[in-house]
Amino acid sequence: MIIQHNMTAMNANRNLGTTTKKLAKSTEKLSSGYKINRAGDNAAGLAISEKMRGQIRGLDQASTNAEDGISLIQTAEGALTETHSIIHRMRELAVQASSDTNTEDDRSQIQNEIDQLTQEVDRIANTTEFNTKKLLNGDRKGAVDQKEGTNKIEGTFSNSLVKVDTTSSELKFSKESDVIRIELNRDADSEGKVGAAGSGYTVKSLHGASANVTITSEGIKVGKAQLALVSDNKIYVSAANGETDAIVAISNATNMKAGDVITITLGECRSTESAPTGKDALRLQIGANAGQEVKLGINAMTTQALDIADKTTGKALDVSSQMGASMAIEAYDMAIQKVSTERAKLGATQNRLEHTIANLDTSSENLQAAESSLRDTDMAEEMTKFSKENILMQAGQSMLAQANQSTQGVMSLLQ
Repeated sequence: MIIQHNMTAMNANRNLGTTTKKLAKSTEKLSSGYKINRAGDNAAGLAISEKMRGQIRGLDQASTNAEDGISLIQTAEGALTETHSIIHRMRELAVQASSDTNTEDDRSQIQNEIDQLTQEVDRIANTTEFNTKKLLNGDRKGAVDQKEGTNKIEGTFSNSLVKVDTTSSELKFSKESDVIRIELNRDADSEGKVGAAGSGYTVKSLHGASANVTITSEGIKVGKAQLALVSDNKIYVSAANGETDAIVAISNATNMKAGDVITITLGECRSTESAPTGKDALRLQIGANAGQEVKLGINAMTTQALDIADKTTGKALDVSSQMGASMAIEAYDMAIQKVSTERAKLGATQNRLEHTIANLDTSSENLQAAESSLRDTDMAEEMTKFSKENILMQAGQSMLAQANQSTQGVMSLLQ
């Protein structure tokens, strides 16, 4: 019988300490709801779980970003709805002004309203904002995403004796060009021939800016397009490099009289170009990781960008004459089409973002389920362990007390 080392008590105490630690961990898991409360609980599981948490929070924020993007689009589209309404009214006024039943005073009053409506379109374009970001002034148009293409040629004539025969329906440009509307107002000449050297012509742009030119055998150069009149009564239009791309044939050209008008409309053709610094497209982060974004370019919706105001002066289209009002109708038609195209693009992006939100929410939910299986405590299983460790602790305490009493017999030997 020894008293220096009570091995029974030491063994009971060791087991009691182990049980106490296990009971403490089980209590922590039950109280926190997590089976991984520190790296020591499951080092690999913690690393995987934290990475998943980063993805989950990123997906949730991306969903919020997409919702904000929809709000931005709705703001821009709502403003364009009113722009559409205004341009329709301007076109209605132009149709009214194009009739010679109006007096000069009537057209003057119509012009006043068009001037005010033109200013309102610009005000909407320059002041429409979302979170202080301007949306319709062209700052966020991004790179032009249209590739080089072809454009139809339209020929219109005011003399019923003159007809147009378009032998080619395409006009090619090598670089970006604005829409060009060209009027060739032929002055009287001695022979009455179209394209005779020395004949006086006035070339007008879509906005009414004019320049007096002289037709020569080399033709007329307007903007990036080259117009030339040849002896066989054909007008050919070519790109800046001089190659002929289309021919518009004029029949009965010698029957034209002074004051007759030939109008050639060249469609717009754009080529891909980089966005200027600071005018890049909007980037909507719609994913949890870098680069998962949607680019949204919103073109300028000002009157100059829509070609319903002079690009130099900013003045509204002139409807004070029948010819000016007639030209304005076509200009407003093109503007309506541009606004429609922009609204359609915004609507398509909004639909895309709505699907994006649904996908992000589903992905986040599934990822949370995976993270839960790694991190969350199975309460039923852990409660079973807790009950076992609690009973073991009580038993260990009882056995430690019994072991400590075993050495009391030594006192009887010392009496």
